[in-house]
Amino acid sequence: RLVAMKFMKLGSKPDAFQADGGGDSRSSSRRYVLSDLPSDIVVHVDDARFYLHKFPLLSKSSLLQRLIVEASQGGADEVRVGGLPGGARAFEICAKFCYGMVVTLNPYNVVAARCAAEHLGMTEDVDKGSLVFKIEVFLNSGVFRSWKDSIIALQSTVALLPWSEDLRLVARCVDSIAAKATASPGSVVWSYTYNRKAASSDEIVEARRCSSSSSPAVPRDWWVEDLCELDVELYKRVMVAIKSRGDRMPSDVVGEALRAYAARWLPESCRRGEPADDDDDACALEVLETIVWLLPSDGDGSSPCGCSCQFLLNLLKLAVLVGAGELLREELMDRIVLQLHDASVSDLLIPAKPPAQTTYDVELVEALVGRYIRRAGLDDIDGEDVFETNGETDDPSLLALCKLVDGYLAEVAADPNLPVSSFVGLATSMPESARPSHDALYTAIDVFLKMHPNLSKVEKRRISSLMDVKKLSKEASIHAAQNDRLPLRVVVQVLFFEQMRAAAGSASASLLLAAAGDGNAHLELDDDDGDCWKNRALALALPEPPTPSAALRKQIGSMSLKLVGEDRRRAEDAVSDGRRLARSASIANQSSRMSLSSRSRRIFDRLWVVGKPPGPGEVVSKSSDTSGSSQSPRSSAKPLGSNKSSGSSSRNRRYSVS
Repeated sequence: RLVAMKFMKLGSKPDAFQADGGGDSRSSSRRYVLSDLPSDIVVHVDDARFYLHKFPLLSKSSLLQRLIVEASQGGADEVRVGGLPGGARAFEICAKFCYGMVVTLNPYNVVAARCAAEHLGMTEDVDKGSLVFKIEVFLNSGVFRSWKDSIIALQSTVALLPWSEDLRLVARCVDSIAAKATASPGSVVWSYTYNRKAASSDEIVEARRCSSSSSPAVPRDWWVEDLCELDVELYKRVMVAIKSRGDRMPSDVVGEALRAYAARWLPESCRRGEPADDDDDACALEVLETIVWLLPSDGDGSSPCGCSCQFLLNLLKLAVLVGAGELLREELMDRIVLQLHDASVSDLLIPAKPPAQTTYDVELVEALVGRYIRRAGLDDIDGEDVFETNGETDDPSLLALCKLVDGYLAEVAADPNLPVSSFVGLATSMPESARPSHDALYTAIDVFLKMHPNLSKVEKRRISSLMDVKKLSKEASIHAAQNDRLPLRVVVQVLFFEQMRAAAGSASASLLLAAAGDGNAHLELDDDDGDCWKNRALALALPEPPTPSAALRKQIGSMSLKLVGEDRRRAEDAVSDGRRLARSASIANQSSRMSLSSRSRRIFDRLWVVGKPPGPGEVVSKSSDTSGSSQSPRSSAKPLGSNKSSGSSSRNRRYSVS
């Protein structure tokens, strides 16, 4: 609560007002003045009765003059003052002034006294040095020069409408507050409340002139917390006045003020994202609409609208919770997409409202991401073709957003009610160039498959095809190769490309990669004709001649004809380095194979042995058991890329790379 700083005493006579039983006159319905003269007029104000004397009242108030004269003409000694602003308490201040008794004006009662004095006609036309005149002196010399007193006086105007509005008391308070809030921090010489960096209790910062070496610098947002005491309508008027005073107030300070006000007035249940009662919802909706309406239209580069993305997403979360209108939600979404890449996963976890079956509003997040992509000019990329985009982006914002989306997918994938279409739609909303690594996407896919064990084979293939196994790290590849939840076709892809990666240091592996396709090739394994896809996958282990080693020798020989002197020596050194690197890759390959599970190793052994033509007395098993029950003797396996001639069965075997 703000503490008033200024006060003004009027009159010199002792306070002689009493109430029945000797109690406080403000809590009694019957009040009178201690005097040797009996009272000759009774004034009714609301439910209170004042036993007074005609003469002091007639000389100070034009309204009481008229009422008393009319009552006397009718032979009555009672008058009724109806509709008096401030009620009985304000009338008592005016009555004491008429008697010349001591009365204390302060920011809490000065507005009520000013409105009541105006209603009673206690102006300069009736008596010089009137109550209205003296109150105006106090307002201009005391209240409006004080920061906190101006706020207190403004708060008191709410109960005195429309009088306080007609007398321009509200406007004058607002102008006083706005002028001080937009003043240079170096000119702040009044007290203000600043708790955001205080330890535990309220800290009243007494600001002094900046020329004083002992006083700390006044922060730009020194005024924010005191304004949080205003109700929403008054706060709106003050903030409009502050924003309208040119460019004196930076957008980030306005944003901080709105954030502090939201924290002060939004119900605790709403801030936690929990359902609230109707009264809390109504209060939250009013505050929410005011804050969104007051959001600055510009800002700096890091915060385009002066507010953080986290704050805006919290407002959107609240808008969903209290059922705000579509226009308000659209306004928030348009602001959020400007800095969506700065959000965190927890910020995007917006609870879904019934009748939605999911825990979180995934469609809303997908709409936000879609707006971001369209704004970035990437909306011409089709979701199905997104994984065929060549190259990688260097836009840090787009990379951050993709990382955010993958993290969000991993969170919502645990929802058993999340449909496949929603998962796929959000995953494919990002261009492939923004996803240099698919580890996070693989994590989300694994969680989704775990929480949805009853998916059909088609749905599992659709989910698993979202990731590119070539963009998995070695650790993720090892995990995927042992993951029983993945379709077997994906495990084969992981094993194949991991083997190619292990041998990437040798020139023969480089040619094998070229034979298998460009950097975006996938193993297309169809289930339409039984085990055909398995045979096609295994056939990839044995490319058609010319063998990599022969091609390599041919290439080196062609290069040697063109090199002389130092160039020839450099080529020979390169060949020597390639051989050493190939030996290292072979050792790494063996280590990588040993780390695989028995199921994955048996699958890979089958890939290995099929690429070897049968030797004398050897029979190649035709079993296509993929459950891991078959074993392939390691002694019969030969290195990939063997160029020995195979039998007719090998020549007639089809090889397919797509």
